[in-house]
Amino acid sequence: MREGTFTSALHEPRTTVVVGRWLGAALLVCFLTGLLSHVLQQPPTWLRDHLPSHPVNGYRVTQGLHVISGIAAIPLLGAKLWTVYPNLFEWPPARSVLHALERLGIAILVSTMLVELFTGLLNILEWYPWPFPFRQTHFWLAWLATGGLLLHVAAKGPMIGQHWRRGSVPALRQRRAFLGVVTVAAIAVTVTTAGQTVPWLRRLTLFAPRRPDIGELGLPITRTAAQANTTVTPADWRLRVDGPQPYELTMAQLLALPQYDSHLPISCVEGWSASAHWSGVRVRDLLARAGAPPTARVRVTSLEANGPYRIMEMPAAYAQDPLTLLALRVNGRVLTADHGYPARIIAPNRPGVLQTKWVARLEVI
Repeated sequence: MREGTFTSALHEPRTTVVVGRWLGAALLVCFLTGLLSHVLQQPPTWLRDHLPSHPVNGYRVTQGLHVISGIAAIPLLGAKLWTVYPNLFEWPPARSVLHALERLGIAILVSTMLVELFTGLLNILEWYPWPFPFRQTHFWLAWLATGGLLLHVAAKGPMIGQHWRRGSVPALRQRRAFLGVVTVAAIAVTVTTAGQTVPWLRRLTLFAPRRPDIGELGLPITRTAAQANTTVTPADWRLRVDGPQPYELTMAQLLALPQYDSHLPISCVEGWSASAHWSGVRVRDLLARAGAPPTARVRVTSLEANGPYRIMEMPAAYAQDPLTLLALRVNGRVLTADHGYPARIIAPNRPGVLQTKWVARLEVI
């Protein structure tokens, strides 16, 4: 490294440690809430039947925190890299085998974090300009980044401890100004995007890709009927319920059954959520009519011909919850094609991708 290069007084350990603490907190929240989201979408067999349907707003809160913390981590990661980037140009690049391994680990950690946050941001925008599946790749990159972060913290433990407390080194006016700018940047990106989940911040939602209170029937739409090729409902549509005593129902017969109301949020993995008034038939009543035991899971099949969530399995805790409906109306109006006409699932504490639209069949399993 040439003498006189990277001469800012802020390229020093205390600034790095302070920003690193904020970044570490954001990444920890992002990792834990993302792990929960993955478990809810694709639960392991041993956990599948133990997932709770309450609190009703559980997924809304955790997925909202996931996206909020991930967005806040972007300026924090940029600031953290700025404080340490002179080290990237050390010469010689490797002074020993151990030093080379340490630098390799840092390179993997930084690149993994950059890819993780970049792809996560594009997922919020529903733009996927890459050939690999997002959800699986995002999941495993999160483990790689978190493991690398823990190893990095362990390796730098003595230095972090030395500069953790205020007063461990002389105060710098430049440091205070820099940390103030970083704080404002993190707050700004949070406040201007969090309104897609946090209702009282909705008016400040300047940069989020959608407003949850704007859309057909008062709700946004992620996957349209045109995308799912379900704009036209078959004239002979029937809801088929398969179980020990299978049966079919027309729309008129469904409407003749006792109708119930649920005030539930629909919470999307992209980070937005919105509450709505749903009405329809309780799923547990439909299953009981088919002779299903209370411990039975249910497989829900959509009219959609393709799509990763065309078939969804619902554990008994959700299927038996009195708030879980085969919804026929939302906010006092009949479902439109984009919102899942003729019928859709709405259940508490579930990711939006599992609130199956255009339902054709319920199967006791």
